[in-house]
Amino acid sequence: MAAPSPYSLIATDLDGTLLRGDDTLSERSLAALGQARRAGAQHLVVTGRPAPRVRPLLDDLGCTGLAVCGQGAQVYDAGAHRLLWSVTLDRELAETALGKIEAEVGQVYAAVDQDGVDGLTLIEPGYLMPHPTLPALRVARRDDLWCAPISKVLLRHHTLSDDELATTARSVVGSLATVTMSGPGTVELQPCGVTKASGLALAADRLGLSPGRAIAFGDMPNDIPMFEWAAHGVAMANAHPELRAMADEITTSNEDDGIAVVLERLFD
Repeated sequence: MAAPSPYSLIATDLDGTLLRGDDTLSERSLAALGQARRAGAQHLVVTGRPAPRVRPLLDDLGCTGLAVCGQGAQVYDAGAHRLLWSVTLDRELAETALGKIEAEVGQVYAAVDQDGVDGLTLIEPGYLMPHPTLPALRVARRDDLWCAPISKVLLRHHTLSDDELATTARSVVGSLATVTMSGPGTVELQPCGVTKASGLALAADRLGLSPGRAIAFGDMPNDIPMFEWAAHGVAMANAHPELRAMADEITTSNEDDGIAVVLERLFD
């Protein structure tokens, strides 16, 4: 008989981690997650995507439990289709933060994810969605972004790299918001103090699970707090250098079923 796995919680990012580049889930990854669940482990999706953009993927995973969405700003109950917890980014603070960033780097292009299980993604003129498959509504002007409560702001710059934009944003935003970089073309402002780790901790507490028996998978700097929270952090081969540098283990890429490679070893 195989020795029991030391991990009862599997926390996975989606984009660049569990999902392939075409936003699909491989049969091998689905099978490995199923094997882990049968062994008693619980899988939690921990993603920057807001709850409305995650629902179809949770259906594909057969998930009827909890998911951490919006960079930790939302704990979503997939079975009940409701938010158990959410925190919004003050819209006046968001406008102030944008002003401070633009004072340093010139014009940026912004989008917002609205709060709620049916919230929209709004994009201002000039903003290009990094994931063109995700639905978004273009508005006429920036002021229209603030028409309803939001969970985060997404930023792009026409010449600065993501690293350059994130570094400058952190230097000027201060306590107005938390700055994260969650993927190519995706620098974000979210409520101050909110991270994937804070959302994951809330969800794990509801499930009676501890960080000491958690393994986390990710690919971008926004996954660093999650790696710091969990007992073991696994970076994908395609991961950002900052995350690779502090990972406990590096697996193969998201295109090569990196999560499955590790889970098959642990739950064989």
